Amino acid sequence: MTGVMATLASAESLREQIEAQLSSRIISGEIPPGQVLTVPTLAGEFGVSATPVREAILNLARRGFLRPIRNRGFEVTEVSPEELRELSDVRMLLEAPTMVTVAGTLDDETVTELRALADRIVEAGQEGRFDEYLTADTAFHLRILECTGNRKLVELVRELRQQTRLVGLAHLAETDTLMSTALEHAELVDLLVAGDGAAAEALMRRHIRHVGGIWSGRDED
Repeated sequence: MTGVMATLASAESLREQIEAQLSSRIISGEIPPGQVLTVPTLAGEFGVSATPVREAILNLARRGFLRPIRNRGFEVTEVSPEELRELSDVRMLLEAPTMVTVAGTLDDETVTELRALADRIVEAGQEGRFDEYLTADTAFHLRILECTGNRKLVELVRELRQQTRLVGLAHLAETDTLMSTALEHAELVDLLVAGDGAAAEALMRRHIRHVGGIWSGRDED
């Protein structure tokens, strides 16, 4: 790779890293709705120039995470309870029935990968590393869906997850509740390996219900 190409790749990677960290902090509630972010402040926080930060912020604005405020910066947007319910309802329709299809079909390599991701989710949750928690959580769910061979399904769920906010997640960091929901991933793998599709589907429904419930700081029915 030439020096120019390496520099371009490095700049793109830096922008992606900043965008990923900011989106994770917004999704988890570490950066709450209504907070105003500015390029100079974030550039100082990340220890980088303004360019990759500005590009990351503009991408997040296009994704609906931020909205520009004239002469002030970018405000973190809020997802309403109704929007969260709709997002979780669609995920429920797409992901839960898929557990019946996948149950009993996982090969040893996939099971090992899923168990490793489940462990990472628990460890990251225990240590309050929400960017890693959310990255591992997304990888876990999408890896299961990949077993269907349906790429459109994977992309649809990826997009739905990117629109979701879990603003109660940060407040659950030191509670047993966060750990109990994190451990559901390992339980799901056990059910899929055992070929119990009905139980796996029921667990996935309960798991997704957390999106509009405790992960968003609200009680669940």
